[in-house]
This record gives sequence, structure tokens and C-alpha cells, in this order.
Amino acid sequence: MSRTRVLVLNSGSSSVKYQLLDMRDSSRLAVGLVERIGEQTSRLKHSCLTTGETRELNGPIADHEAALKTVAEELAKDGLGLDSPELAAIGHRVVHGGMFFTEPTVIDDEVLAEIERLIPVAPLHNPANLTGIRTARALRPDLPQVAVFDTAFHTTMPESAARYAIDPKIADRHRIRRYGFHGTSHAYVSRRTARLLGKAPEEVNVIVLHLGNGASASAVRGGKCVDTSMGLTPLEGLVMGTRSGDLDPAVIFHLARVGGMSMDEIDTLLNKRSGLFGLCGDNDMREIRRRIDEGDEEAGLAFDIYIHRLKKYIGAYYAVLGRVDAVAFTAGVGENAAPVREAAVAGLEGLGLAVDPERNAVRAAGARLISPAGARVAVAVVPTDEELEIATQTYALVGNNS
Repeated sequence: MSRTRVLVLNSGSSSVKYQLLDMRDSSRLAVGLVERIGEQTSRLKHSCLTTGETRELNGPIADHEAALKTVAEELAKDGLGLDSPELAAIGHRVVHGGMFFTEPTVIDDEVLAEIERLIPVAPLHNPANLTGIRTARALRPDLPQVAVFDTAFHTTMPESAARYAIDPKIADRHRIRRYGFHGTSHAYVSRRTARLLGKAPEEVNVIVLHLGNGASASAVRGGKCVDTSMGLTPLEGLVMGTRSGDLDPAVIFHLARVGGMSMDEIDTLLNKRSGLFGLCGDNDMREIRRRIDEGDEEAGLAFDIYIHRLKKYIGAYYAVLGRVDAVAFTAGVGENAAPVREAAVAGLEGLGLAVDPERNAVRAAGARLISPAGARVAVAVVPTDEELEIATQTYALVGNNS
């Protein structure tokens, strides 16, 4: 029997997202989410797309091992269990791969050890990713497990973009450089944008704007990333839902020396109490736009700061690329918030950027152009599909050889 199925696992600190795909046609067979792992109010929502049935389980799920065993049980109920001879591999999202991992990698003990060594630069993400990998390996030790790294797409950046202007010996000793994140999304969207334009990725220069609760921008030249907004961690760059993005480093010294705040307090402030939430108390763009429509000045200022930073990155990456064929908006805000897209390119007509109001207002599921007909630079909305990207890379690596 041909092995054409890939299970994609995205293990967070208290959640597991999963999708089972058939790579013959990239169709989804099952999708689900386990959340609030370790709490009494844990919940698993599972949908079998071959039957149309959705099930929900509520109650305590102690840890990731218990969560993945429950996922396996739900898949088995649909005849899609982990023991299926059609399952080719399990693909894992791993947030930080450093400079060591530049492409999807079959997981062995050495790979696990390196992912663990990277925990200091990804303390919130890599431990959870590791837990998911170890549990899945225990459940199916005979099956290829593949790590697909958020950082891998950005390893093509030149040193001039990846290096910070600090003592290189200190930087190298502590692995300090620009790594970038959301790489699977940026890779997928840049290629999908090229296809939307009827061109090969190698022919197209794209600015990708991944705008969700976490947000990042990338400059992609001929299918390869040459710059990205997130840095050593996902804190740098755009204004995000709860993260500050770019900040004068001296603000940290000031808060410590003058404000008397500890490093942990500053870390919490910049990662969890800043961005849109810190500015106006909301990190949901829909709520912020509702408040703006009601005349809320605080929400209006938060939106203006968000757009100002976004516009700066569009201009900067236009300069980096020299020629831009398209600007692509993706992720939750990028795909759904028409006012964000309109405001982000407003005033950039001299660069060939504009949106058609009617096209921009349309809500549709697929990739589409929202720029006027004949525009010098295409402006596109391209729904991201990180799970499909992970499955595609996983299957390309192992496929039927599993």
C-alpha cells in the first residue's frame, strides 16, 4: 500500500494543533486542536473531514503525552489511526533551528540534542516542540519524524542582514544574530504569490506581511529570503498583538535603572503587555476597528502606530529588493482586515502601490489581487497554509521511502 499520508503536529506550551493530510492531492483528512493542557478545563476539538463529523472532549488532560494519545484515539475512531499503513511520516513544527538547520530534517537523537541546545534563544517554544516530538516518537518509533523549522527559510539572508552591529566574537559565542520566524508561512506565501502572478518563484520579488497576533515582514528575492523583521527572538520588528516590536535597547536599561523593574518584569512587559494590547487594552483588530468607528482616540492612536511601523517596513524592504513585483498580506489580520491593507499602502502610490477599494472589500477564501488592474506592483491577499507547507516539506523529504 502506498504511504501518502502525513500527520502535522504543532505543539505549543499548553496546546497541540494537528492535521492529517493525504499528499496525493494535499487534501485534509482530519484536523484538531487540544488546548489548556495541564488544566482541569482541557478541551479537544476534532473534525474528520472525510465524514464531516466533529467531536469535542472536555476534561483534564494532564500533559502532552496524554494529549497526543487522545489525538491518536480520535484519529483511530475515524479509521485514520497512527498505526495506518498509509501514514508516511509525522511532520513537526519547530520554532527555532538556529543556523544549524537550514532545511527540513529527519529527527534523530543528535537533532533532538541540538534543538534542546537552542532553548536559551527560544525558551517559550522549543521546549514544547521537543515534548511533542518525544511523545510522537514514543508512540511510533518506527515512523520517520521530520522537523520543519520556522527559522529555516530565513537562513538565506546575507550576513549584512543577519548580523547585528556588535562584537562578532560575543555574538558568535552567544548565538546572537537575526534568525527570523514564521518561515513556513513566508515560504508558502511567497511561492503562492508568484503562482498568482503566473510566474516562477525565481522570477518574482515579494514583500510578505504575515500579520496575526504575532507579526513579521520579509523581503523575498527570487524565492529566497534576503531580510526579515523578527530577529534573535520573535520580539523584534512590527507592532504585534502583545509584543512591542522595534524598541531602543536603552529603554530596557532605563526601566531597570530608573523604573526599578526586574529583567523578568521587563520581559513580560515587552512580550505580553505591549503592542496593540499595551497601547489600547485590545489586541483583536476587529475590536480596535469597532472602537475607532465609535470615536475611541486611544484605539485610533494604537492603529496609527501599528500602520506607521508597517509602512516603514514596506518602504525599507522595497529599498532592499530594488524591484518589487508584489506585496502579499497574510495571516489573521492580513487576510481579514481590509482597513489595515488599505492604510498600509496609502500614500505609497509613487512606489506603484495601491489597492482597489472594491477588490479590497471582498471577503474570499482564496488568493486574490486587490490592486487596481494594470498596477505596477501587485497587492495580494494570500491565505497562509503552514500545515500544508510542513506536510509538503516532510513528504518531499521522506515520502514513500518511509
